[in-house]
Amino acid sequence: MNAKTIANGILRAVAILAGVVLLCWFFYKIQSVLAYLVIAAVLALLGRPVVLFLRRRLKFPNTLAVVATMLFMLSIFLGILALLIPLVAEQSKNLSLLDIEALKGDLNTLYIQTLEYFGASTGNVNNLLSESKIEENMLKGLDLRFIPDFLNSIVNTLSNFSVGLFSVIFISFFFLKDSKLLQNGILTFVPNNKESNLVKSIDKINNLLARYFAGILLQLFILFVIYTISLFVVGVENAIVIAFLCALFNIIPYIGPIIGGVTMITLTMTSFIDSDFSTVILPKALYVFIGLTVGQLIDNFFSQPLIFSKSVKSHPLEIFLVIIIAGLLFGVVGMVIAVPGYTAIKVILKEFLAENSFVKKLTKNL
Repeated sequence: MNAKTIANGILRAVAILAGVVLLCWFFYKIQSVLAYLVIAAVLALLGRPVVLFLRRRLKFPNTLAVVATMLFMLSIFLGILALLIPLVAEQSKNLSLLDIEALKGDLNTLYIQTLEYFGASTGNVNNLLSESKIEENMLKGLDLRFIPDFLNSIVNTLSNFSVGLFSVIFISFFFLKDSKLLQNGILTFVPNNKESNLVKSIDKINNLLARYFAGILLQLFILFVIYTISLFVVGVENAIVIAFLCALFNIIPYIGPIIGGVTMITLTMTSFIDSDFSTVILPKALYVFIGLTVGQLIDNFFSQPLIFSKSVKSHPLEIFLVIIIAGLLFGVVGMVIAVPGYTAIKVILKEFLAENSFVKKLTKNL
């Protein structure tokens, strides 16, 4: 091996490395577009059965069926937003978000009632906090003006979200209108002798993910029903909206139920913030907590095993490890897309590396 060959090899390796870095940088710059494509693909998977029903049963033309499906999904989305408006207005009123002094007074009242219920005095607690300097640090960092600032940031985010919403609707329309559009786009980057394998992989991925997302919808519906019943029993206003919002958090594995549970209990307590703590607020919060526990037990021992074993055909322990690893690498977004992404990888490995012993063991249930 002469110096020229070594130099060419080094230059080729540097060129490949530079190309990979450039490609990663390109994907990083267009990450919002990639997110739009992923969301649109998921919506197309969910809307495809509706399109087929309209075309086959009601004899709708393809374009009309797609338009009707898009209007149906858009009406659901707008209906959810409309349901959230009374909840935000009611909680804003309960928390006196526009009156910071009133909010401080309500929190102080709740603080005193909590201490009285557990038999502690404010003097002892304040002395303990002052000795450990916790109170000083908390008061120094506690600026309740962040609440209206946070609401303003939400408004700005929603205004910017309109561009993304239009993009997702536009892309989803063409994905539904031409179900092979995404597949044909991917095939342009695949050698001709591998096209058949990729087509089989895409078809299997579509079937598995369609069942997976249908299972997720069933999971959210079960939790929604349990949460709604729990909130109705204790008499919380906007129970349906709160239950839907907290059930929706379960899309995020493991962390989502905690966020949803804390949110539901907090909204329950703030809904009765003017009532007595020991006789009203605490019992109602306990009832809601029991409802949350029942919902999570059903979800953990019935819904999730059924979804993972029947839809994506993976063991729950296998899914747990994948979600944890994806969360450590990519955060919350990684946890959300971990199962669909892992399923797609398994299907592709089985089609292209079917003879590999490790792949055989990994994909034996597919």
